[in-house]
Amino acid sequence: MSTVMSKQIRPLLHTNIPTSGGGGGGHLNTHLLRPPPPQKEKVVVVMGATGTGKSRLSIDLATRFPAEIVNSDKIQAYEGLNIVTNKITPEEQRGVPHHLLGLVNPNADFSASTFCDMASFAVRSISSRRKLPIIVGGSNSYIEALVDDGSHEFRSRYECCFLCVDVSIPVLHSFVSNRVDLMVEMGMVEEVRSFFDLSGNYSNGIRRAIGVPEFDRYFRMEGFVNEQVRVRMLQEVIREIKGNTRKLATRQLDKIYRLQNVKGWKLHRLDATDAFRKHGKEADEAWEHLVTGPSSVIVSRFLHNLDNAAALRPSPITTMTAVMTGASV
Repeated sequence: MSTVMSKQIRPLLHTNIPTSGGGGGGHLNTHLLRPPPPQKEKVVVVMGATGTGKSRLSIDLATRFPAEIVNSDKIQAYEGLNIVTNKITPEEQRGVPHHLLGLVNPNADFSASTFCDMASFAVRSISSRRKLPIIVGGSNSYIEALVDDGSHEFRSRYECCFLCVDVSIPVLHSFVSNRVDLMVEMGMVEEVRSFFDLSGNYSNGIRRAIGVPEFDRYFRMEGFVNEQVRVRMLQEVIREIKGNTRKLATRQLDKIYRLQNVKGWKLHRLDATDAFRKHGKEADEAWEHLVTGPSSVIVSRFLHNLDNAAALRPSPITTMTAVMTGASV
């Protein structure tokens, strides 16, 4: 990483040989210039709606560059409910160190301010070890609070490369709905039941997560209805979870769209739609071709200060525009 993140060497001496007036001989004026400002530390930020493969991309990059990952999903920061919150498993992490993942008390209030403090510490720690911090997650308001803090401390210290994994709205909605079915098969109902509390508050802590409050009525009523009614009630819960997940994806895209088009963030869009349409080996090959490969090139150029405007010009987030033009949810 020392080669990747080395300082640029610039000349410190500038020599002028002006002509003196009155016929006298010339004289040499040597001006010591101030040293160039220190190069900013590098940070990669991976964004995208829920279900687009942000975690997968972050792992792909962290296995190609010396890097560690900082989670920026506020719900995944909580301990517990690994299925409901769709936390990346130890196997999927492939040995890459993760920070702010599954460590906050489930009943605590994990605010944006707390996240900024913890994430800033993690980024500083990673950079001090000459590794690349990769911030990844779907809580775009938390990412915005960190990057565009009021004191501009983060921007003054770090240079950010923003990657955005994008999937067309219809394909993404279909995927997240299928993912909910898979979560049910993996034991989501029993996992949520273990957290159920008759006096539980769904306005803070991990109980805010989609997939928790939707079960409240079901758990309260399941002991008083027959099996046929229970089955129907469970189906209604699952449909509600799917609908709320699709709405979450739409809100996330809306925020990303604003960061690019209102705040001027330079996002490098990776369209993964075709990879999501395929299966098995073909899907993996498409993901490498459309997402991991181009992202690796962008990050490599970013780390080597090879910012070519033509090569790295942010692509318009065309599929996100569907959110702004009345796409169904």
